[in-house]
Amino acid sequence: MSLILKDPASVLDYSIDWRSSYLADDALLESGWSVVPVESGGVTIDGSSHDPDAARVNVSGGRPGKLYRLINHVVTSLGREDSRSIIIRVEDR
Repeated sequence: MSLILKDPASVLDYSIDWRSSYLADDALLESGWSVVPVESGGVTIDGSSHDPDAARVNVSGGRPGKLYRLINHVVTSLGREDSRSIIIRVEDR
């Protein structure tokens, strides 16, 4: 899990490199992102993508002083499923 600072006005990309974890002879087939908490004015997922090794997400917004968890859930070509999180703290910068 990573903690990242984000300005509420910024629109940024984040990624998780799954290859470095355990995908030696496996590959990402599916990748989905969610954000917790879901709230008015909170962090919004604007788009996502993945390749066999990594998952990416584009996010915007957020309320200053709040923490948000970006959760990436993946399914691999060998049928494995796993989730990883990125923690974002929104601060006026």
